Amino acid sequence: MSFENVVTESGQFMYDNFHFSEASKCNGLLLCSGVIGTGKNGKLPQDIKEEFRNAWMGIGRLLKHCGIGYDDIVEYTSYHVGLHANMGDFMSVRDEFISEPWPAWTAIGITELAIPGAHVEIRVTAKLKV
Repeated sequence: MSFENVVTESGQFMYDNFHFSEASKCNGLLLCSGVIGTGKNGKLPQDIKEEFRNAWMGIGRLLKHCGIGYDDIVEYTSYHVGLHANMGDFMSVRDEFISEPWPAWTAIGITELAIPGAHVEIRVTAKLKV
């Protein structure tokens, strides 16, 4: 199976140093790597809702780069440090970005993420425009 990788200018460092693409295009789908909610300065905000918002906005920038939007998401997986404690805040922020028809969703509680102190990483699958 062949695919086309997606690496934006801001993702080139991760591609070169950690050897992964921000996303892959394959069979009409965009398969995105996980996005953590750091700010423009690369640091996590103090406010957890802002962290969640940053993650969704990062996803939005990647979708836009590929010519699609939030309404093209068909599935997403969210990885949570503090799943139960933060689920209400996560869902309220999520609803600022996506709406019905709701995509498939899997939420997984974990102990840590690649960036110390992060609370969520979100990966999405979206349909590409033909």
